[in-house]
Amino acid sequence: MTDNIKENMIKEAKRIEEDSLYSAKGHFVAANFWTNFHLWIGAPTAILATIAGASALSQFGNQNIIAGILAIIVAVLTAVITFLNPNEKANAHLNSGNKYSSLRNKARVFYEIDFYTVKSDEELSKYLKELVKQRDELNQDSSQIPGWAYKKARKGIKEGEASYYVDSEKI
Repeated sequence: MTDNIKENMIKEAKRIEEDSLYSAKGHFVAANFWTNFHLWIGAPTAILATIAGASALSQFGNQNIIAGILAIIVAVLTAVITFLNPNEKANAHLNSGNKYSSLRNKARVFYEIDFYTVKSDEELSKYLKELVKQRDELNQDSSQIPGWAYKKARKGIKEGEASYYVDSEKI
């Protein structure tokens, strides 16, 4: 195999690593949002339902109005949680993020270690093609990362959130 082809293989593995980093981070940001969303909507819903129930059981006239308003709010919030299903979305993004992180690690090991220890050019090509296949499958199977989550992930990466100390110049 020519040196140019080997350089291109390393570049492709690094592209997979970079793609996987941004995708993983974006999915983790989205998972965090949906987890928090579920808490932000779920907790007030439970509290308001309790208050509405207690108000409805009281014998004061104004309490019936409060109970009715609270019941409507609880119904709306419950519908939002049911429709958006934030817990399911959070889990889907978290699973995708973990899979992209795994692929990122495999790509890095490929170009940092396997590339220099595997003897056969055919094996190297096979490993790289498997990484490409895994990335393509993840891209097809994963939920779309919301634009805001991708931007937040990109900002965090640029600020060093995904950097390893061992890779820094400070060692």
